[in-house]
Amino acid sequence: MKKLNTVLTAAVLSALLAGCDNGSQLDPQKQIGPDPELPQAKNFLMPPMQVPEGTAWKQGEMPKVAEGLKIEKIAEGLMHPRQVYVLPNNDILVAESNGPAKPTTRPKQLIMGIVQKSSGKGGAGGNRITLLRNVDGQWQKHTFIENLRSPFGIQLIGNTLWVANADSLVKFPYQEGQTEIREPGIEVTELPGGPLNHHWTKALLASPDGSKLYVGVGSNSNITENGIGAEYRRAAVLEVDADSGASRIYAGGLRNPTGLQWEPQSGKLWAVVNERDEIGSDLVPDYMTSVQENGFYGWPYSYFGQHVDSRVQPPRPDLVEKAIKPDYALSSHVAPLGLLFYTGDNMPQYRGGAFISEHGSWNRTPLNGYRVVWVKFENGKPVGKPQPVVTGFLTDDQKQVRGLPVGLAMDKQGGVVIADDAGDSVWRISAAQ
Repeated sequence: MKKLNTVLTAAVLSALLAGCDNGSQLDPQKQIGPDPELPQAKNFLMPPMQVPEGTAWKQGEMPKVAEGLKIEKIAEGLMHPRQVYVLPNNDILVAESNGPAKPTTRPKQLIMGIVQKSSGKGGAGGNRITLLRNVDGQWQKHTFIENLRSPFGIQLIGNTLWVANADSLVKFPYQEGQTEIREPGIEVTELPGGPLNHHWTKALLASPDGSKLYVGVGSNSNITENGIGAEYRRAAVLEVDADSGASRIYAGGLRNPTGLQWEPQSGKLWAVVNERDEIGSDLVPDYMTSVQENGFYGWPYSYFGQHVDSRVQPPRPDLVEKAIKPDYALSSHVAPLGLLFYTGDNMPQYRGGAFISEHGSWNRTPLNGYRVVWVKFENGKPVGKPQPVVTGFLTDDQKQVRGLPVGLAMDKQGGVVIADDAGDSVWRISAAQ
């Protein structure tokens, strides 16, 4: 009965808050690419929220895939699988986590928490890494590392496994083939955390030579409503020296950068970024972009170059002037969390382009995201429109959500592995033959 009341309360609140907004006035296709259409910002006493009710995958139900592909479930019964990482021997590591407890500083956060939990985004995470191994066609699960603190990013450099917790970067000794690590991790450096840890996921990527690690750190607010002091070393990509742990801000003004990857043709660092909320269903488009060293991308003072956010006081026209326009908009509120440049042979039609997981909107009418798409790249730049590759996380009537895609990885056979947060599952897509 308590769960039913929570769902009903969430549904009522969601409907009430969604009624504060007339919904999207733009075709999402007009907000995709290098020059998205950006309407006038709106102001709300309480920002609109719309979240579908969460429901479990039924027996035999699976996401839908594009023509020529197949999908299989390789793990289930996990606790919020967020990130996936393929080891050299083709074992798959899965980071299971949800956000650490944080104080409620605004009425909006209380309401948002109730609404979002109804979609399956709530619940305790595993605070662990699980190893998946395929033995004669059967997938085995092994508890690999326990007692982590909301882990997300994973990288292997030589015989050292790096894990980005919500508040620290730690390393573990690794031997190929092992199915558990019981040695305590060594903390190499702190990461922005604390009691208030608004964007807690910490994406992680090693440099090609293994000497540096790049960490995506999201902002501690929507647009600095918790004070600019709470944003120290946040809304940025940090560069960490693997030997010493010394770090610096590599690029800033990125509200929530995640999915860090090296673009294979240009060798440049790319990220997907979740932009700001609360100024309408059509603002601000999330995006993917190359990340320039010492670059500044606008947050919180502006978006998509020099579009000023008047809510942020005091203004900083000097920073607005230098804000770099992102490379490619993905449309508003799709919440991109995973990025994978595909280099395999199993699905040659996708080689060279980027898979992007869209976790899905919570404050847009109609809903947006809830899928995995692919964007073609030419000469190191995205071109054209995203092609849907994995859909069906939402029910056809868009009233219920069965899963939420997050982390992406490519295995040694060229299949793509997908962490399904709300569905507590891991999926794998490959060529149908």
